[in-house]
Amino acid sequence: MRTPSLAQAEWLNSPPLGPDDLHGHVVLYDFWTLTCINWLRTAPYRRAWWNAYRQDGLIVIGVHTPEFGFEHSPELVRRAVAERAIDYPVIVDSDYAVWKAFDNHYWPALYLADTEGVIRDHHFGEGEYERSERSIQRLLGVHRPLSRVEPVGVEVEADWTHLRTPETYLGYARGEHFASAGEAEFGRRHGYTYAQYLHFNHWALDGEWTVGSEHVTSAEPDGGIAFRFQARDANLVLDRAGGEPIPFRVTLDGVPPGEAAGLDVGADGTGVLDEGRMYQLIRRPGEIGETFLEITFAGPGARAYVFTFG
Repeated sequence: MRTPSLAQAEWLNSPPLGPDDLHGHVVLYDFWTLTCINWLRTAPYRRAWWNAYRQDGLIVIGVHTPEFGFEHSPELVRRAVAERAIDYPVIVDSDYAVWKAFDNHYWPALYLADTEGVIRDHHFGEGEYERSERSIQRLLGVHRPLSRVEPVGVEVEADWTHLRTPETYLGYARGEHFASAGEAEFGRRHGYTYAQYLHFNHWALDGEWTVGSEHVTSAEPDGGIAFRFQARDANLVLDRAGGEPIPFRVTLDGVPPGEAAGLDVGADGTGVLDEGRMYQLIRRPGEIGETFLEITFAGPGARAYVFTFG
């Protein structure tokens, strides 16, 4: 497969790069979206390869193709590029033109093209970092020790040994394992209560909520979401329906998380929903078992999309 022309796309960190600009270079195309935990954990490797091989002829092109509606915001994409310290070229692919041209179906997705623009390797998802870097070296005609990568924060690799809870969407289009008392009412405001017992890997709503296709939206103060999970990390993609930032509180088994608080939560469990992004709620030290998590929002308009774990 030959790579399509990308010159008409919207570019960050670079003027538009056409076939003549890319000819003679090995090009790594990295499809990502700003809230994807799987991409976030690959990001340090993309940065490391760009820094290690750019002088040898490698060009890394990040292709930001949004998964959720709010991720179409160019400002959020620019902010994510800055926060992740990305200085290689990035395409804002909000109309899915590049995604479709590559016939891509995954976040993250890596494609490696040779100096003639022919795709020679690809990888979907996390992992296989050594194999991908060796492919870069082979196409560049260089051989040296592999890059040393030491991720921090949300970019740290998942604790695969203890991870027993899968990514879980909350909107009705892809949602599953919903377990509030009674049935969900799609597309309209409805009152929910937690079931008497929440089973493992199930989630529930409490209070007034609207269950939409992409997300659930709190309709009054003190609306809660509960999830019984097992993982070191618990993350939640959030956005808000305009208005002021929305304070929230997180508990584990009914008490503040303390040392288990994630990057976006204080030890007392408090946090603030201020923009659309992924929020790290929990990062647990020590022993990891089944845990009951609850997040409660102080105001209406909080939109919750997907729980991810690590």
